[in-house]
Amino acid sequence: MGDMANSSIEFHPKPQQQRDVPQAGGFGCTLAELRTLMELRGAEALQKIEEAYGDVSGLCRRLKTSPTEGLADNTNDLEKRRQIYGQNFIPPKQPKTFLQLVWEALQDVTLIILEVAAIVSLGLSFYAPPGEESEACGNVSGGAEDEGEAEAGWIEGAAILLSVICVVLVTAFNDWSKEKQFRGLQSRIEQEQKFTVIRNGQLLQVPVAALVVGDIAQVKYGDLLPADGVLIQANDLKIDESSLTGESDHVRKSADKDPMLLSGTHVMEGSGRMVVTAVGVNSQTGIIFTLLGAGGEEEEKKDKKAKKQDGAVAMEMQPLKSAEGGEMEEREKKKANAPKKEKSVLQGKLTKLAVQIGKAGLVMSAITVIILVLYFVIETFVVEGRTWLAECTPVYVQYFVKFFIIGVTVLVVAVPEGLPLAVTISLAYSVKKMMKDNNLVRHLDACETMGNATAICSDKTGTLTTNRMTVVQSYLGDTHYKEIPAPSALTPKILDLLVHAISINSAYTTKILPPEKEGALPRQVGNKTECALLGFVLDLKRDFQPVREQIPEDKLYKVYTFNSVRKSMSTVIRMPDGGFRLFSKGASEILLKKCTNILNSNGELRGFRPRDRDDMVRKIIEPMACDGLRTICIAYRDFSAGQEPDWDNENEVVGDLTCIAVVGIEDPVRPEVPEAIRKCQRAGITVRMVTGDNINTARAIAAKCGIIQPGEDFLCLEGKEFNRRIRNEKGEIEQERLDKVWPKLRVLARSSPTDKHTLVKGIIDSTTGEQRQVVAVTGDGTNDGPALKKADVGFAMGIAGTDVAKEASDIILTDDNFTSIVKAVMWGRNVYDSISKFLQFQLTVNVVAVIVAFTGACITQDSPLKAVQMLWVNLIMDTFASLALATEPPTESLLLRKPYGRDKPLISRTMMKNILGHAVYQLAIIFTLLFVGELFFDIDSGRNAPLHSPPSEHYTIIFNTFVMMQLFNEINARKIHGERNVFDGIFSNPIFCTIVLGTFGIQIVIVQFGGKPFSCSPLSTEQWLWCLFVGVGELVWGQVIATIPTSQLKCLKEAGHGPGKDEMTDEELAEGEEEIDHAERELRRGQILWFRGLNRIQTQMEVVSTFKRSGSVQGAVRRRSSVLSQLHDVTNLSTPTHAILSAANPTSAAGNPGGESVP
Repeated sequence: MGDMANSSIEFHPKPQQQRDVPQAGGFGCTLAELRTLMELRGAEALQKIEEAYGDVSGLCRRLKTSPTEGLADNTNDLEKRRQIYGQNFIPPKQPKTFLQLVWEALQDVTLIILEVAAIVSLGLSFYAPPGEESEACGNVSGGAEDEGEAEAGWIEGAAILLSVICVVLVTAFNDWSKEKQFRGLQSRIEQEQKFTVIRNGQLLQVPVAALVVGDIAQVKYGDLLPADGVLIQANDLKIDESSLTGESDHVRKSADKDPMLLSGTHVMEGSGRMVVTAVGVNSQTGIIFTLLGAGGEEEEKKDKKAKKQDGAVAMEMQPLKSAEGGEMEEREKKKANAPKKEKSVLQGKLTKLAVQIGKAGLVMSAITVIILVLYFVIETFVVEGRTWLAECTPVYVQYFVKFFIIGVTVLVVAVPEGLPLAVTISLAYSVKKMMKDNNLVRHLDACETMGNATAICSDKTGTLTTNRMTVVQSYLGDTHYKEIPAPSALTPKILDLLVHAISINSAYTTKILPPEKEGALPRQVGNKTECALLGFVLDLKRDFQPVREQIPEDKLYKVYTFNSVRKSMSTVIRMPDGGFRLFSKGASEILLKKCTNILNSNGELRGFRPRDRDDMVRKIIEPMACDGLRTICIAYRDFSAGQEPDWDNENEVVGDLTCIAVVGIEDPVRPEVPEAIRKCQRAGITVRMVTGDNINTARAIAAKCGIIQPGEDFLCLEGKEFNRRIRNEKGEIEQERLDKVWPKLRVLARSSPTDKHTLVKGIIDSTTGEQRQVVAVTGDGTNDGPALKKADVGFAMGIAGTDVAKEASDIILTDDNFTSIVKAVMWGRNVYDSISKFLQFQLTVNVVAVIVAFTGACITQDSPLKAVQMLWVNLIMDTFASLALATEPPTESLLLRKPYGRDKPLISRTMMKNILGHAVYQLAIIFTLLFVGELFFDIDSGRNAPLHSPPSEHYTIIFNTFVMMQLFNEINARKIHGERNVFDGIFSNPIFCTIVLGTFGIQIVIVQFGGKPFSCSPLSTEQWLWCLFVGVGELVWGQVIATIPTSQLKCLKEAGHGPGKDEMTDEELAEGEEEIDHAERELRRGQILWFRGLNRIQTQMEVVSTFKRSGSVQGAVRRRSSVLSQLHDVTNLSTPTHAILSAANPTSAAGNPGGESVP
C-alpha cells in the first residue's frame, strides 16, 4: 500500500513541489496545520493527508523524519522542534504560596475569636481611667498595683496574638511541606513514565516529556499514548478511546482506514509505529485541559474531567489518578477548608469525632463565660450595691473581656485541631518511608486502608514468581526431554522450523540482550514468555537475530497478536514460491485442538487425531503442569500459492495446523514469597491467587508459596467452573451463590479479567462473616484495570506493569515484589495505630484542661491556666505531639494481630480506660494543688487575685505540673493495646525523643523567664523537683491502669465508629445523578432533614433488600463521610466542592442503575 501511494506522487510532480514550501522554521508543516489535521478522524483524515501530503511518508518528509530510522538524535534539532511545536508536558497548576497557606490557616474560627479578644484587650489596656475615681469602681483594680504593673496590661493581649501567629505558622508550614512532598511524588511518577521511540534506527526508552513532533514511536499492547500521532504501520491494533470520546467499544486502527492515534487513549491489542504530530498543550488531551483551565471554578471541573481524560499528558500535570480521584482532593482540600472528600474510612471516623468534641467544647466555653459574667455582676452590683459609673465602664469592660478570653481559651483547648494534622503528618510520613520499601503511594488514603485489608487477590506471574521465564522441558519429534536437548539430537528440519517459528512469531521488540554486569543473567526485554522461547533457541546453539534480519518486521504479511480471548499469537509470511506459511504459538490446550498433524522424529508429518491428543495431554502436558510448568504449543501451517485464504476469517486460517513442539516453561517462585505469605496469614489476611494459567500449574505454584496447605479445606477452581457456581439459570451473578464460594476459594485459574473483577466485587460487597472484607488486588496487565479500580487498594507492578494498570492503581510496587505488599500492610496498620495513640493522648489533655478551666473559673472567677498558657499547651499537645506520635516506625509485632476491618471504632475500650484513668489522676493532682497547694508549698495563694496582678508562684506550679504530667503521659500514649513496657523501642524514634526533650527545655525557659506574658513566676529547684515527681507519677499510674482488666469495665463506651448501617442506606439512595443537588439541598435547607427522617422509615425496608442485590455499601460509607464533613463545614463551603462529590465514586454509581433518589 505504501509503495502504491509513493508512486502516485510521482505522477503529479508539480503540485508536490508547490507543497514543499518551507513553512515553520524549515519544517513543512505549521503548528496550526497539524492541529487541524489531528481533529479529523477516519476517512476524513485519510483524505486530508492525501490532499496535503500525498501519504504518511509524505508527512514524515515534511517533518524531516524517516519512518524507519526516526529522528537523528541531535540536540539542536530536538530543541528546535520543541520551540516550534511545543514540549510534551502540560504546565501544572501553580502551587499555593506560603502566604496563601498562612491566610488560609488564619480562617480558623477559634483563632479569629482569639484575635478579636486579644485586640480588644490590647486596646483597653492602653486606656487608663482617670486615677482619682478608681476608688469608686470598687476593688476592681486592686491596690496591689504599682506603676510597672499597670503598664504591663498590654502584655497578655500581645502574648495571645503572638501565640496565634505561632499556631498559624506551624499549620501553614505543615501544609506547605505536604504540598511540596506531593509535588515531589508527582514528578517522580512523571519521570518513571517512559515511551519507546526510534532515533537513529535505534530503539530508545525516553521519558514522555522528551517526545517531540516528528518522533517515530513504537506503540504496543498496554501503552497509554503520550502524544497524538499518525499511524505508519500496524499489526491488529485496537485502541480504547473511551477516555476522549466516551465510546466504549475498542476502535480498530490501521494505516489505510483510520490512522489517527490520540493522546490519553489506551492500546488494548496489537502493536504499531506512529509519527508524533502533536505534543503537550497542542495534543487532543492538552487542548481539552487548556479549555478547562480557565478559572477557579473550572479548575474544579477540570480535575473531575481529568479523571476521565487523563492521558499520559495528564500525568505530566497531575499525579496519575484513578477514577476515585483520591488525589485531587489533596489540592482542593484547603479550598473551602472542608475535610478531604475521599474514600478514607479513617477520615470519616475522625471528622465525626472532631465535630462531636468541638460541639461539647463550645457548650462548655459558653457556660463558663455566662457563669463568670453573672457572678461578677451579682458580686459587684448586688452584693456590694455599687452603681455603674460612666468613668468605670472601661474597667468593667476589661473584666468582661478577661472573662471572654477565658471562655475562648476553654474552647481552644477543647477543639482537637491536631486531629486532621495528625492524620496528614502520619500519612505523609508513611508515604515518604514507604518509598524506601518500594511502595509508590498514589492516593494517600490507600496507605491507611491497607492496614485494614482482610484479603489479597494476587496475580501469579511476576508478583509471586520472578517473571524470568525459562524453558525447562520440551517434547520434540516424539521425545519428551526433561532438560534442554543437544542440538545434534534433533533432525535439522525440526530444528530449523522451530528456530523460525520462535524467531518470527514473536514481537520483534522482544530480545535477549547480554547481561549488564559480568556474571549476571542475560537481560530479558519485552514479553517474558517470548523471552523464554528465544532463550530456548539460544540454548539450542542457534541465534534468532539473523532470522529476523532476513525477514524484517515490515515484510510480515499478517500478524494476529496475542490477546486474552485468543490466548495465542500467529504470524504469516510469504514464501519465495508465492505461497504462505503461518506460524502459531499459544496455550497448549487451545492450540493442540487446532492441530491435525505432528512432526515425528524424522521431521515428517504424521496424523494427529483426538485420541492422540488425549494421550499427549495425559502423558506429556499433565505431568509438566503438575511440576508447575506452563505448556506452550508451537505449530505451523503451509498455504500453497494458489489458495490464498480470507485473512480476516481467523478461525479458518488458524486451524489444520502441524504441531512442531510443546515446551514447558517455568517461572520460579520468588525466594522471599513463602515467608511473606506466612506473615500475611498470621496477620489474619487471606491470600488468594488469581491467574490465567491452567489449574495444575496454578495449584503447584500455590502449594510452593504456601497459599494452600495440605489438609486444609480449600477450593481451587477454573474460571468456567467458578462462573458456573456463581451464576443462576439466567446467567446472572448472585451474591448468595458467590458467598458460598469465596470464603474457601484460594486459587482461581484460567480466569478472565472479568472473573477477577467479579471475585473482587463479590468479596467487597459480601455481608456474611462477622466483619466486612477490605480487599487489596495486585495486577500488571491492561486487563487487570477494572479489578484494580474496584478493589479498596490496587497494587500495580512498577516494572512489568502496563500504563493502564498503573493508572487504575493506588500503590505502585516499584520492585514488583509481594513482600512489599506485606510492608504496605505494616505501614497501614501503623498509621491507624499512630492516630489512635495521638487520640488517646489528645483526649486526656482536652478532658483535663476543659474541666480545670471550667471549674476553676466557676469557683475562683479566674482560670488557673491562663490563655497564653493554654495556647502553649494546645500547641505542644496538638502540633508537636501529633508529630511525635504519628512518626512511630512500624514493628513486626503489628503483623501479629487481626485486621480491624471497616467498622471497628477508633477509640477502643482499652484506650477509653486509659483516657479516663489518666484524667482522674491529673484532675486529682491539679485540684489538690489549686485548693491546698499554698499550704503545702508555704506560698501565697493565687486565688481571687485582682485584674493585672503579678503572676503568682501558686498558679505557676499548677501550670508547670500540668505540663509535666502531659509530657510523661505522652510516653504512656505510645502503647494503645495495654502493653506494660511503654519505653519499648523509644530510641528507634529520634523525632519522639527530640520533641519530648525540646518541649521540656522550652517549658523551663517559659517558667523561669516567661514572666508576665506567660503569667509565670520563677520556681525554686525544690518546687521543680516536686513538679517532676508528680509528672513521673503518671508512668506509675499508667502501670496501675494497665492492671485493671478491660473486660471488667463494661460501662465504657467505644467512640468514633464508622457510619452506622441505617445511616448508610439513605445516603446510598442519593447515589445516582441526584447526588449533587442532594448535597446542595442538604446544605441549603435544614428542614429537608426531618423530612428525610420520615421518608427513611418508608424506604428502609425496600432499600435494604435492593442493596443486598446491587449497589456497593462501601460507596455509601465513603459518601457518608463526605456529606458529614460538608454539613460540618457549611459555613465555608464554596460551590465547586460538590463537583468532587459526584465524581467521587463512579464505580458504585454504576452498581445502582436505578439511581433512585430521596425527595
